[in-house]
This record gives sequence, structure tokens and C-alpha cells, in this order.
Amino acid sequence: MTHPKNRSSWISIAFLLSATTLVLTGAITGFFYAYSVSVMRGLDAIAPQSAIVAMQGINATVRNAMFAPAFFGTPVAGITAGAVFLMLGRKRAGLAMLAAAAIYIVGAFVPTFAVNVPMNNELAGVNLSTASQPEKIWTDYSDPWTWWNSLRTAFSALSLILVGFAIFFAGRDDQTA
Repeated sequence: MTHPKNRSSWISIAFLLSATTLVLTGAITGFFYAYSVSVMRGLDAIAPQSAIVAMQGINATVRNAMFAPAFFGTPVAGITAGAVFLMLGRKRAGLAMLAAAAIYIVGAFVPTFAVNVPMNNELAGVNLSTASQPEKIWTDYSDPWTWWNSLRTAFSALSLILVGFAIFFAGRDDQTA
């Protein structure tokens, strides 16, 4: 528990961290969602050679200053907010925020590095001037990549819901649970 004199400052910090976590989690959820419902569908609708070149370009530029805070900052902000809520004695808010971070890490962060990035790296090595069967290359990439991305979307959305619950719980007076 914090000293009463510092408590209002810590409460302000907790809500600032919560708002940050909410925005970052919403941003990354929307990012993954957009790929599953529009980007990949659009790429599937064009010639495989064009889809491969487009996705190679996307993958070469996606790691940027706009993407990094949402992707990497989401778990950091969630864990930090959860810890501050626990320090303030707001157990349900803290646990919900920590659960949100854990679900994001397990369901979005880990699959990104274990599945999607290796697939992206393999696609980056495709040279269309020497590749045979670009249709097969694209289908073998697009279908599983989209499935895993949809999984990342679902876990990110669940994380976002838990962030919302954490903020709801943090605003309640009875923090006994």
C-alpha cells in the first residue's frame, strides 16, 4: 500500500497507464484485424506475383516507429498498470490488467515470432524471376498466415476486453475481491 500523501499521484499514474494500455491494445487489435478482413483478402484477389511483391514490401516496412509502440508497448504498459493497481490495493483491476498482458503475450506476441515472422522471412526470400508456381507459393503463405493472424486478432481482442474490465474494476469503490 502506498503512503496516503502519494496515493493520488499513484492513482493518476495508474489511470494514465490504463489509458495508454487501452489505446495500444486497441491499436494492435485493429492492426491485426485489418489484415485478416481486408489486406489479405485484397492480396488474395490479385495476381499471386503481385500479392507476393506487395506483401514483401509490407513486411519490409512494417517494423517502424508507428507500429513498434503498439506491438511492443502493449504488454509493457499492461504489466506496469497491473503492478501499480496491485500496489494500490486494487486487486481485481491489477489482475485483469496482468491477465490482459499475459493473453496478449501468449496469443499475439509469441505467434508473431514463432509463426508469422518466419513465414514473412521465407516469403522475403522468394525471387519471382526464378520462382516456379507463384500461385502455390502465395496460397501456401496466405492461408496459414491469415489463420495465425486471425488467432492473433482474437487474442488481442480478448486482451482489449480485459483492459476494459480492469479500468471498470479500478473505478469501483469495493476492491475486496
